[in-house]
Amino acid sequence: MSKPSPLGRLLQGSLASFVLRDSPDRPRNVLTLGLLVANMLNKLSGQPESYEKKALYKFGRTLGAGTYGIVREAEGTEKQKVAVKIILKKNVRGNENMVYDELEMLQSLQHPHIVSFVDWFESKDKFYIVTQLATGGELFDRICEYGKFTEKDASQTIRQVLDAVNYLHKRNIVHRDLKPENLLYLTRAADSQLVLADFGIAKMLHDPSEVLTSMAGSFGYAAPEVMLKQGHGKAVDMWSLGVITYTLLCGYSPFRSENLTDLIEECRTGRIIFHERYWRDVSQDAKDFILSLLNADPSKRVSSEEALKHVWLTGETASDRDLLPEIRTYIARARLRRGIEIVKLANRIESLKMHEEEDGEDIPSPMDMGASSEEPSVEEPPAPSDDASPTSPAPGHAKKKSLASAARGAIFREVVLAKVREQKEAEEREKVEREAREKASA
Repeated sequence: MSKPSPLGRLLQGSLASFVLRDSPDRPRNVLTLGLLVANMLNKLSGQPESYEKKALYKFGRTLGAGTYGIVREAEGTEKQKVAVKIILKKNVRGNENMVYDELEMLQSLQHPHIVSFVDWFESKDKFYIVTQLATGGELFDRICEYGKFTEKDASQTIRQVLDAVNYLHKRNIVHRDLKPENLLYLTRAADSQLVLADFGIAKMLHDPSEVLTSMAGSFGYAAPEVMLKQGHGKAVDMWSLGVITYTLLCGYSPFRSENLTDLIEECRTGRIIFHERYWRDVSQDAKDFILSLLNADPSKRVSSEEALKHVWLTGETASDRDLLPEIRTYIARARLRRGIEIVKLANRIESLKMHEEEDGEDIPSPMDMGASSEEPSVEEPPAPSDDASPTSPAPGHAKKKSLASAARGAIFREVVLAKVREQKEAEEREKVEREAREKASA
């Protein structure tokens, strides 16, 4: 009879020690044993030590996606629902500090209107960031379920968001991606808190006067100084909050250009129009509040601390006019735009498929794209690497099987989508910069 291997003897000893413990703690002992075995196997396979934590979570549906990865729902050992952000390491190669900064930032935040940090771990090829799961729905979707939503309700909603922003700004943190999709309700309860989520492109300033220069934000919500690459700071969050407030009160954005060049010009001029048909029943205080946020000059834009003192946020001067009809129209238009964008991306991906040497099964079909093709946050990405797409099998070898895991397939899909977006954004930026140079030399 052959002797067991060193690993086998170690496992046998561990098993014996746990089997002998016949007590009410047996379920916990079994879990601990499972983690022990998982840890041993992980070390043998070269996985980082923290990877053993992955066994504590049962992964579920994909909740959303961005430039660097996806977000999935998961269930912890205590049946706690969480959100797990999965970042493919190759997407941030050379820029790993971006992930570490987000982790450090999330762990330092504790506010009722900011999503809570839970845990983190990593594998050989991915980072996993675990946060509180907000299950109550996005801001505008949730509002549409109400029987009535008034200007007074809007003022109290914006106050919650501003409380969170002020908390960040006091700690020299700029969120840089304030938009309705990142404003979520924690639960389905009527009195649920509204929380600010997605700190993927947030930045902690080394001092209050530090200037950020990278392109960051979402189309339609980014401040003019971001798009013009003039350097930016906390004031960009106030601009984004102004766009959200305007949209919440009338059901459409103050800036409606469909391309980057026109949008920059529209924002740069800072001309905000309150159309009589939609704004006649909205208080003057609401309009003043918006104008203080949507000032094209960031040095003249109101700060978060100053904005919290505005009379409109007390709700005392806000009207009781029902805003729901306009908001529902806005939601319908937004979904139509999203559908059009999905079709455009689908056409681009179909053309990518034609150039794939593998069977391309990990590239989604147009029918599969709706669930995870939210309009993304954008930050100037790291220089693209050649290994962000599948490689051809070596000559003389059988073709390697495509990624089998659904999660890895979803991540790869988002890599492809990100490359499409990056190409589109690069073309737009090049066009804007060329036009700016031509105007300067004229």
